[in-house]
Amino acid sequence: MSKRQMIRIDGTPRRFNFRIAGLGFRDGHVLVHRAIHENFWSFPGGRAEIGETSVETLKREMVEELGVDVTVDRMLWTVESFFRYEAHDYHEIGFYYLMEIPESFPFDASEIVHRLKDGDSDLEFKWVKATKAALTALDIPPYFIAGQIENLPQTPVHIIWDDDDPAR
Repeated sequence: MSKRQMIRIDGTPRRFNFRIAGLGFRDGHVLVHRAIHENFWSFPGGRAEIGETSVETLKREMVEELGVDVTVDRMLWTVESFFRYEAHDYHEIGFYYLMEIPESFPFDASEIVHRLKDGDSDLEFKWVKATKAALTALDIPPYFIAGQIENLPQTPVHIIWDDDDPAR
């Protein structure tokens, strides 16, 4: 059994993940991405590596995924998420930062602006309006972000989010 996978008493597999993500804005839009085999979108980022700070993780992931050096601004949220994905229950700790994406990265308000192969996944990136309605329509977990996208916190906020119990 890998260190990242634990088995519940009832035999159900569960996993732990530490994810760092960034919200980058341009012209009233925020950058999102997805693996093309998925129905949902997410904010770009990735897993932290041992010995790497969360800011280092976000910068590394953006170079790997976008091919640009981003500027990491303030932390927006620390999130403890509980969700089910591909027959596994996950407990994920997520750090979400505000970031600046260089103007050299393409912008188009209606088209996919970037694609890449990341391991076994083909990723695509696009800009979407930074509104509750637009993010809700795209299905972007964790879902509380859609409700806060138009009024980002000025100081970090700790959120506990459970897909099965959003009031948790």
